[in-house]
Amino acid sequence: MLKCPINNSPPFYIFIVLLYLPFHADAVGLAPGLYCGTVTCYDVLEISRDEFNKTDLPKLYRKLARQFHPDRVKDEELRAEAEDKFRLVATAYETLKDDETRSYYDYYLDHPEERYYNYYQYYRLRTAPRVDVRIVIAAAILLISIVQYLSAHQKYREALRYAKEQVKFRHMAIEIARERGVLEFDKQTGKIKKKQRNGLDSELIISGIIEENISISGGYRPPRVFDTLAVQLVVFPIIATKLMAWWFRWAIKYWVRREPYDEEAKLYMIRKNLKQSEEQFLATEPKLLDEYMALELWNRTEFDRWKEAKDLEEKERLSNSGRYRQYKRFMKKQAGGEKWSFFNRSGGKYNFIPGRNVMTDGSMGKEYVYLAKLDEL
Repeated sequence: MLKCPINNSPPFYIFIVLLYLPFHADAVGLAPGLYCGTVTCYDVLEISRDEFNKTDLPKLYRKLARQFHPDRVKDEELRAEAEDKFRLVATAYETLKDDETRSYYDYYLDHPEERYYNYYQYYRLRTAPRVDVRIVIAAAILLISIVQYLSAHQKYREALRYAKEQVKFRHMAIEIARERGVLEFDKQTGKIKKKQRNGLDSELIISGIIEENISISGGYRPPRVFDTLAVQLVVFPIIATKLMAWWFRWAIKYWVRREPYDEEAKLYMIRKNLKQSEEQFLATEPKLLDEYMALELWNRTEFDRWKEAKDLEEKERLSNSGRYRQYKRFMKKQAGGEKWSFFNRSGGKYNFIPGRNVMTDGSMGKEYVYLAKLDEL
């Protein structure tokens, strides 16, 4: 005599029962918890599956919705039944109006024995968002691109504002304004008149001249639409193709044929050894590039020898620097940190960044001195 595997049974029998249930349910037919339950959605909307027409679906839905609307029933018992029918009509309409959902539902009607697959598709459609994923991705890329452009524009304006505050740049801009005759100067003091004859603001003129002649590179360069994510994704196949072709030519020319480096290849190897980006390398002075070429820094051995000499020279220069010795004494007394500020005799504030061996003007907290330069002044 078989005992019930539910009561006082080991987990093995429970596993057998759970495994047996789906196969036993094959003979049941339509499942109560799927779509319209044990009746077909076509029967709920009083329409034949073979004669289904999507254009007639809204008309049938409105007709049945008015018929079974709970507000039209006054009796409480009948209202509960009307609510169930109204909900069933709405479910049938939602199932059949969408082409994808209707296709999975038709498959479910034709193959009710495939319970696992039908359950999966049913709950996947219920939980999946109704928004096209392509639209979401496109909107995200567009939003990121807008933020990138606005951020680059803000950094560029910040660098310009810092440059306009520098006395050196202002003096050079004033000299250009004097040559152009766009500003009036006091003949006795040589200073700019507060009230210009043409009514223009002298500060706006000076700022415009600085902005006109300044060249900012690196992370604070002028914003470009080409640098945004959206444009980069569009041109990526072209850039990738050109890069692969360039590497193929390089491998054939210098790795296979063992040809000597031409001038372009030497400059590329120098930039690679210096670990500079293309924009940083393009901002290098021509005299310094000629020096690199004369020292044959494209050769790794020569570059390592030159780098070692430069490091020793920098250490010697820092050891003779009073401000650096002040920093070393300060570090012995205080806990270590990333950046320390000092004041010179004139009250100017400077920052020393450990590990980078650079002294920077700390008024803005950033190293704009490496990003901005005047080309024509």
